[in-house]
Amino acid sequence: MNLTDEEKVELLRIARNSITNAVNGKELPEVEPLTENLRTPCGAFVTITINDTLRGCIGYVEAVKSLAETVNEVAAKSALEDPRFPPVEPYELDKIEIEISVLSPLKLVKSVDEIKVGEHGIMIRKGWRRGLLLPQVAVEHNLTKEEFLEHTCLKAGLHPDCWKDKDVEIYVFTAIVFKESDFKQKIEEGL
Repeated sequence: MNLTDEEKVELLRIARNSITNAVNGKELPEVEPLTENLRTPCGAFVTITINDTLRGCIGYVEAVKSLAETVNEVAAKSALEDPRFPPVEPYELDKIEIEISVLSPLKLVKSVDEIKVGEHGIMIRKGWRRGLLLPQVAVEHNLTKEEFLEHTCLKAGLHPDCWKDKDVEIYVFTAIVFKESDFKQKIEEGL
């Protein structure tokens, strides 16, 4: 999928409206996907930061709803339901930065040699446990491939070397990643 700048701005607007409503105790806004891309079922994550510090991140790995509906739902969940953080408060709304990651379908890899750090995100599954890290995490934290795998195992609640176990499934995916600061002027102009 290739998203236009206008589609990215629309998704950021949807996420901002969703978060604002959720934090203020209102219902999620209705979304009307305006383009074919926004109507396409797709996995996505919404990441919330304040001063480059993570404040919430939740998403759907697999395509369960249209991209627009997915962003609408996971944005609210990122603000209120990430178990690692208290819910975002109304006074924080002006401080948050929203980043959206639109995911490609998952691809099972046969070897970790197929993983390209900086290009791929990873999902590790063992039994009912699973952990996922977005592609930008490896870059932002300057992780090696092995460290990226270890952190994904830990995210799943498993030992860091579990990626070497024979019964572990490793999936890769790519993501289109964009944030509000990328489109500050267009957002301010209401485009």
